[in-house]
Amino acid sequence: MEIKVEKLSKDDIKKKGIESWPIWEKEVSRFDWYYDNTEECLLLEGRVVVETDEGNVEVKEGDFVIFPRGLSCVWDIKEPVRKHYNFR
Repeated sequence: MEIKVEKLSKDDIKKKGIESWPIWEKEVSRFDWYYDNTEECLLLEGRVVVETDEGNVEVKEGDFVIFPRGLSCVWDIKEPVRKHYNFR
């Protein structure tokens, strides 16, 4: 299960309506997570290492990330996170 990380242009962010998505915030911490649905998110602040069976993925401020449905992982938050998110 692949985590997709990309950079979006301001136009792409507007087209997707990301600025109207809810915001989630979390302090430095480490926890297990399972995705019941696909999540798209845009990191506004912070840095996270997402650990999966296939390896680690670092996500940082400005990254647009797609987490696939069915993914089991560990979130290791290195710097406090603030992100827009949307489940589909």
